[in-house]
Amino acid sequence: MLPDPAPIPRPPEPHRICGAAPVRALFIRRPEAVLRLFYTEAMRRMAGPLCAHLARTRRPYREVPPEELARIAGTPHHGGICAIAQVRYAERLQGPVLPADLPMAPLLPVLDGIGNPHNLGAIARSAAFFGCRALLLSEDGRQADLSDAAFRTAEGGLELLRVLRARELPALLRAMQRDFLVVAATAAGGLAPEALPRDRPVALVLGNEEQGPSTPVLEACAGRVTLAAAGPVESLNVSAAAAVLFHSLGGAPVQPPRPRPRR
Repeated sequence: MLPDPAPIPRPPEPHRICGAAPVRALFIRRPEAVLRLFYTEAMRRMAGPLCAHLARTRRPYREVPPEELARIAGTPHHGGICAIAQVRYAERLQGPVLPADLPMAPLLPVLDGIGNPHNLGAIARSAAFFGCRALLLSEDGRQADLSDAAFRTAEGGLELLRVLRARELPALLRAMQRDFLVVAATAAGGLAPEALPRDRPVALVLGNEEQGPSTPVLEACAGRVTLAAAGPVESLNVSAAAAVLFHSLGGAPVQPPRPRPRR
């Protein structure tokens, strides 16, 4: 008797991008990814140009009551508009090297084990606000990926960032030290942000809220940075700490990568 055939894996569910700013950014950055659009009467004016684009590309759109939009969006926090979009994945790196065409910026945030998608989205929002061009995620099993909640919280910030996922983050961080100052944010024991050298871009590693960056990742960093508390509260939420550090470190001058020796 022949064994039962292996079940065919279901395709991933499309992303549900909710809120005025995330939907607007989606249409600006990835209009080809939009599959359908739903909106309430209150958002009719904003939706008009988007519907015109979808009509030209023969994609469906529909005005619906708020309660129906909540069902479609999977959340009551839809902001009156929801675009159904092709799944976007973080770009997986094949080895311990960043892409040669990675946009340069003073700061590259690196997330290691941050499992809450709302924190991921909030960090992405701050990163885009402070001029970052990319976001690097670790392969830590706790690390949140791109999701409906992350897009909603990012308020369009994720559309402005190239999102990468490192296969072996410690090896990549060591290799990056030729072109970046690689530092980990820690609750204690690090330098103040203003004490760090400002001669090259900073790769800032932000770790899991409970445990911080993993030990191998910490060992791969050239230094640590710590925000000193002025009151009795010991620490900040990781997304709040990220915003403060982005503001403190984002002004470092961007230096062109140093020439690498030929092999």
